[in-house]
Amino acid sequence: MKKFELVAESRSDVGKGASRRLRRSNKIPGVVYGQGQEALSITLGHDDVFHQLENEAFYSHILTLKLDNNPIKVVLKDLQRHPYKRRLLHIDLQRINESEALTMRVPIHFINEAKSVGVKSGGMVNHVMNDVEISCLPGNLPEYIEVDLLNLELGSSIHLNELKLPEGVELYAALHDENLDAPVVSIVMPRAVEEETDTEAEEAEVKAAAAAKADEDEEDSDDS
Repeated sequence: MKKFELVAESRSDVGKGASRRLRRSNKIPGVVYGQGQEALSITLGHDDVFHQLENEAFYSHILTLKLDNNPIKVVLKDLQRHPYKRRLLHIDLQRINESEALTMRVPIHFINEAKSVGVKSGGMVNHVMNDVEISCLPGNLPEYIEVDLLNLELGSSIHLNELKLPEGVELYAALHDENLDAPVVSIVMPRAVEEETDTEAEEAEVKAAAAAKADEDEEDSDDS
């Protein structure tokens, strides 16, 4: 289990102007909320957070936030990035309680794509979802959900209700009566092949129509 730690300081200077000043000094503003406690405005070092975000596990792990040297268990809930610069603008962290379930989005890892029955038949993998929303106790939070494509055939899909979840983990959709038939991944015919097949079918129809017309003309000629 990977461990992630963030160091932050409380801040009382808030607002757009204050946030701009923080960013100019290579820091980012943030907020910590949840567990019925007052939301706190915080400041974090930009480069430290940016570096840790390079690890995919950071997004779906319990993080230790050292706020004014006091450790708090949190999860990442929202992150604002600059539209085109490699800069972070704001971060939202949520406090957790080890005995209370939390809702998180975790990534999906697809395995055996190249060995898949459908791919070997000429198909290509279509990733409909790249992550999934789950609910579980913090101690059961998985780093990712694994989906095996080995036996997935061409034209077939794997749906939400077919995912194999770790013990103690439930789909958010299942708890809220949402659509569990939604596809997660499928194997489809490459578009170029589909278009070629459609063209061949159209050409065959044209030839068949021409042949039928020729037969009709020949019959009319014989009758005359």
